[in-house]
Amino acid sequence: MRAFIRPALTALSIACFAAGFAADGVLAQSKQEAAPAATQPPQIRQIPLTEKQIQGVLSARNDMDAITAKLPVDAKPDPKVIAQLDAAARKNGFASYDEYGTVMDNISLVLSGFDPRTKKYVGSEAVIKQQIAQVQADTKMPAADKKQALADLNTALKSPEPPIQNKGNIDLVAKYYDKLAELMGGDEN
Repeated sequence: MRAFIRPALTALSIACFAAGFAADGVLAQSKQEAAPAATQPPQIRQIPLTEKQIQGVLSARNDMDAITAKLPVDAKPDPKVIAQLDAAARKNGFASYDEYGTVMDNISLVLSGFDPRTKKYVGSEAVIKQQIAQVQADTKMPAADKKQALADLNTALKSPEPPIQNKGNIDLVAKYYDKLAELMGGDEN
């Protein structure tokens, strides 16, 4: 059952992580500003995506993974790591790691609204509702896992994604859906 939940939760987590990583840790947001961000999710700066940006994200995967794989989960921002991330982003066509993060945020926002079975955009609320129904119908899932999954999904449902401002992003992400879903969700689709 985790195969159904993981891609959407991963996309949502990556969006929040990327926004938070770019906004509060890596790019030196002050501690005073970090406290209000904890009470409300960071807002994604929506931009119109280009095919070149999507291809850059896909080509940057190995470089970014090589850098981030070495980091502990609770790593503090390190200027050397930031420099490595900026260099990897520039190598793959981005002005900086911040721009790369913004593109990743926008991709994640769109991907969170794709039904993984049909590969069609239906909106993140519809995807979460489908996942809730799947978890509720799963008779093999352990009760504790089911309870946690439902709690996570209901929390996500209460915090809906903002509407997609650049409708062209949907078509562009759809064109690269399989590669992007693999990038964002790991080995599960």
